[in-house]
Order: sequence, then structure tokens, then C-alpha cells
Amino acid sequence: MLDESEWPPVALLPSYGLGRDAPGGRLSSLIFGTNLTDVVITGNNGTIDGQGAYWWKQFKENKMTVTRPYMIEIMYSKQVQISNLTLVNSPSWNVHPVYSSDIIIQHLTVLAPVDSPNTDGIDPVLFSGDDCVAVKSGWEEYGIKFNMPTKQLVIKRFACISPSSAAIALRSEMSGGIEDVRAEDITAINTESSYVFWMTGDYGSHPGDKFNPNAYAVIKGINYRDIVADNVTLYAQLDGIGRHPFTDICISNVDIKLTAKPKEVQWNCTEVQGVTNRVSPEPMC
Repeated sequence: MLDESEWPPVALLPSYGLGRDAPGGRLSSLIFGTNLTDVVITGNNGTIDGQGAYWWKQFKENKMTVTRPYMIEIMYSKQVQISNLTLVNSPSWNVHPVYSSDIIIQHLTVLAPVDSPNTDGIDPVLFSGDDCVAVKSGWEEYGIKFNMPTKQLVIKRFACISPSSAAIALRSEMSGGIEDVRAEDITAINTESSYVFWMTGDYGSHPGDKFNPNAYAVIKGINYRDIVADNVTLYAQLDGIGRHPFTDICISNVDIKLTAKPKEVQWNCTEVQGVTNRVSPEPMC
């Protein structure tokens, strides 16, 4: 039986203000570091088991009073490398670098059941119960106030299996802004929203009833290229925000093959600006 007391509480993320699973606090990640410089977390593809089944059950039964721990979380750090590990059954997110720079994450295998909640992963071989890679920057007014956009991010050379979500998602908790992201050399299989093209400015998730509907984040400079996707149900869901569209979106050198039962509408595009080149099938928006 897992002992929750072995997961001590840590401070809420200032760009979130509240816990994601419950309004209360949050629990420390299995591997946690803050204010680190020049640190390597690595292994000879050794396995770390997050014992997630206990936490998934608590979450699905609405028994969580605090936010579940993550597998690895690095905060306020720089020059950190995470590599050559197999991460299985994380309680929630697998790898979460936040308020940090010069972070390299490579040669990871991330495994989670497809029905495991919020087990977003990160590079390069991912079997996820949620998005394989989720790009975030804060939650509503807290992210706007903290004002630390996610930017100058490179995501490349990974394979993703995500039957219920996306390979790379920019769709929730982005109020701090996202700029200058490059995603390339990606293979996605059995992925609901194709593989990378799931972007939305109104995910419908708010930490409280005092959010400002007139406050908008800047989402720009997103470049997707050299991507192959197979057995997917939807090419793209691209939804910016009225009067504040997502801009400088570039999609190039992409090949998509659909499942036997695809969605009726394959390209949903509203309030986005950008270009496409060598995309097959050709975008219809």
C-alpha cells in the first residue's frame, strides 16, 4: 500500500495559483529539484516506476484534496540534462521543467496506460494516456501576472502513441504566452488530433470564476515540420481567439494517413494566421 506521507507537500506554482487536481496544495514529485545548475539525471535506460495506479484511482473517484505528484519536476534551474531513462506509470505528468532554461531532455522512454489521467510525457519514445508533449505557461490570471512565457523551445526526433490525445498540444494553461517553438522530425501513431496540430485558446478550464475574459496571451512563432502521422482521426484543430489570433504558424513537410473511421471535418481552423508548404493531404483552411 502506497504511503502518501512519503510525498511531502510543496508550494503551489505561482503561475497556476491553485492546484490542478484540487484547490489545495500539491505534492512533491518523485524526483524534484529547484535552483539547480549543471546537473545531469541519467541512467543506462533504467526504469523508474511512479506507482501511478494508486493516484489514478484516487483522481477518478474524486478523492484528491491536493494535486498529484509528477515523476520528475525541475524548477528555477538551468543547464540540466535528463536522459537515458524509462519512466513508467507516473501519477500525473512525467517530466515537468518549469521556470527554467537550457534544459535538455533526450533518450527517454515514457510508458503509461491509455486510460491513465494526465500522464503527459516528453521525448523521445512515448506511449501516453494524454498528450505526449504539452506546452504550457500558466493558468489564467496567475500566468498573466507571473508573465513568464514559454519560448525558444525545440522539440524533435521522437515517436508518439497517444490514442486519446495529441502528440504535441498547445491547448490549455497557456496564459503566460508561448513563443518561438520548433517541433520537427516526429512520428505519431493512433493519435486523436493527428499528431501536433491541436491548438486552442479557449480550453474551458478556469481555476476560478474571477478570470478576466478580456486578457489574452500571445501565441506566435510555432513551426511544425518533417512530421509523419499514421492511423489518426483528425488532421488539425487550430482555434485561436477572436481579435487575438495565433500568428506566425508554419506547417511544412507533413504526411498524414487517416484511420478507417476518421472525423467528418479534417481541418478546423479559426483565428490563426500562418503558412503551409508540402502538406499531404492539402489543408482545407
